[in-house]
Amino acid sequence: MAKKAVATLHEGSSEGRAYSKVIKMVKSPKTGAYIFDEHMVPNEAVKDFFKK
Repeated sequence: MAKKAVATLHEGSSEGRAYSKVIKMVKSPKTGAYIFDEHMVPNEAVKDFFKK
């Protein structure tokens, strides 16, 4: 089953995978502890994700 889920992420792309999983460490405003912000973003939007 996992192969189908992975295959749909880069389906239709001729240059390999079209999406990347990005993980950013963010400080929580409530507790002050660090949390991890994980998203699947298109390869073109990776730099924009980290600028925020």
